[in-house]
Amino acid sequence: MLNNIVLKASLFLCLLFIGIGVLFTEALSTSASTILNFLITHFDWFYLTSGTIFVILCLYLMFSKYGSIRLGKNTDRPDYSTKSWIAMLFSGGMGVGLVFWAVAEPLYHYVTPPYGEGGTAEAAHIAMQYTFFHWGVFPWAIFAVMGLGLAYFQFRKGLPASISSLFYPVLGDRIYSPIGKSIDILAVFITAIGVASTLGLSTLQINGGLNYLWGAPNTVITQILIIAIATAFFLISSCSGLDKGIKLLSNVNMLIAFALMLSIFLLGPTAQILQVLVSTTGSHVQTMIDTSVRLQPFNSEENAWVSSWTVFYWAWWMTWAPFVGSFVARISKGRTIKEYVLGVLLVPTFITFIWFSIFGGAALHLVHDLGFTALADDVHSDITLALFSFFSYFPLSMLLSIAALILIFTFLITSADSATFVLGMLSDGGNLNPSNQIKIMWGLIIAGSSIVFLLAGGLEAVKTLSIVVASPFTLLMVIICYSILKALKKDGFETSEELEAENESNIDSIHSNSSKKKSS
Repeated sequence: MLNNIVLKASLFLCLLFIGIGVLFTEALSTSASTILNFLITHFDWFYLTSGTIFVILCLYLMFSKYGSIRLGKNTDRPDYSTKSWIAMLFSGGMGVGLVFWAVAEPLYHYVTPPYGEGGTAEAAHIAMQYTFFHWGVFPWAIFAVMGLGLAYFQFRKGLPASISSLFYPVLGDRIYSPIGKSIDILAVFITAIGVASTLGLSTLQINGGLNYLWGAPNTVITQILIIAIATAFFLISSCSGLDKGIKLLSNVNMLIAFALMLSIFLLGPTAQILQVLVSTTGSHVQTMIDTSVRLQPFNSEENAWVSSWTVFYWAWWMTWAPFVGSFVARISKGRTIKEYVLGVLLVPTFITFIWFSIFGGAALHLVHDLGFTALADDVHSDITLALFSFFSYFPLSMLLSIAALILIFTFLITSADSATFVLGMLSDGGNLNPSNQIKIMWGLIIAGSSIVFLLAGGLEAVKTLSIVVASPFTLLMVIICYSILKALKKDGFETSEELEAENESNIDSIHSNSSKKKSS
C-alpha cells in the first residue's frame, strides 16, 4: 500500500482539498463559482452534445451485433439475481438524489419554467417533462457507458479494475505509465468529492427533516453530528462485505421506497398520477432529441435556465460516473451487453419515471389543482424541507416523514458504502476485494470532504465544487466512448473468426464421420 502512487497522490489531493476548504472557505467557494459560471456559459454545448452521444452509444450497443458479447468469459454467468442486481445499482446510483428532488424539482419548474408563463397547466406539463429528462435515460447512459467499459475490460480482457484500463485501445501499455496513473488519480479524487457531495446533500435534507418534525437546530454542528453517525454506520456496512452490507441495504431501500410510492399513489390523486406517467413519458420520448440539444443563443433568459439546470445536471452526473460506473461494473460480471444496457439504462429510468409521477404529480395536484401554493413557497424558501412539507398534506404525515428519513439515511449509507468499496478498488491497483483498512480510510476522507462542502455554503457549495472538480472528466468520457467501440470492433471480428473456424471444424468432423461410415 505504501508503494501505491495512485493511493498516495489521490489521498494528498483529497487532504489538500479538505485543508483549503477549512482554512480558506470563502476563497474556495468564490473561485469555484467563478469557474462554474465560465464552464456552463462557454461549454454548455459540449455538455449537451456529450450527453446525447452517451445515449446514442448505449442504444446502438444494445441493438447491434455486439449485444451478445458477454461481460466476462463466454462461460461466465451473473453473480446476482436480476432483482438484487437492479436494487444494488439503483441504490448505489442516484437514490439519495431522487428523494431530495422528488417534490422540489417539479414544483421549482412549475413556478419558473424554462419558457412560457409559470403557474399554468402548460407549466405543470413542462415541469414534469424536464424532470423526466434530467433524471431519465441521459444520466443512466453516463453511468452505463462507464460501467460497461470497466466490466468489459476487467472481466473479458483481464485488465485491472482501474479507470485507466478504459483507455487501453488508445494508450496500450501506457496505461501503466504516468499517463495512466494520472487518469486513475483524477478518477479517485473525483469519486471521493462526488460521493462527499452526496453525503452533504443527504445531511442537509436529514437535518431539514429533523428540524421540520421535531425542531432540531438546523446548524452546521448538527449536520456534522449527522455525518459522524452516518459515517459510523456505512463503515460498519462496508467492512461487512459486498454480499452482506450493500446487497442487504439495497433490498431494504427498495422496499421502503416502494412502500412510500404506494402510499402516496393510493392516498393521492391516483388517476391523475397515472395520466401524468403516461402523458409525460410519451411527450418525453417525442421531444427527447429537441430537449437534449436545446440551447437558445438569442434568448439569454432561457439559455440561462438551461445552463443552471440541464447543464448543471449533466456536469453533476459526471462527478458520479467513476463511482457508479465502477460499482455497476463490479456487480455486472457475466451479463451480456444487451442485458446490461437494458438493465442499467431502461429499467432504472422507468422506475424513476414512476417515482416522479407519483411524488411530482401529487405535488403539482396540490398546488395547481387544489391551490395549496404554500407548498411551492416552502420549496423556494428551503428546498431541504420540500418533501416533509409535502407529506403534511396527507394522512399519517408523521409516519410518512419518518419513513422518508429512514429511506434517506439508508440510501446515504448504501451510496457511501458502495463508494468506499469502489475507492478502495480504484486506489489499490484494481483489487476487486479491497482491504477494510483502505475502505475505512476513504470513508473518513469522504466524511471530511462533505464537512468542507457544508462549511463552504451548504447546497450551492455542494453543487458548485463537485462540478468544478469533475469538469475534466467529461472530455475523458467522450474518449472512453471511442475506446469502447474500437475494442468491441476488434472483439467482434475475433469472435466471428472463432465461430467461422469452429463451424469449419464441425463441417470437417461431419465429413470425416460420413466417410468412415461409407468405408465401413
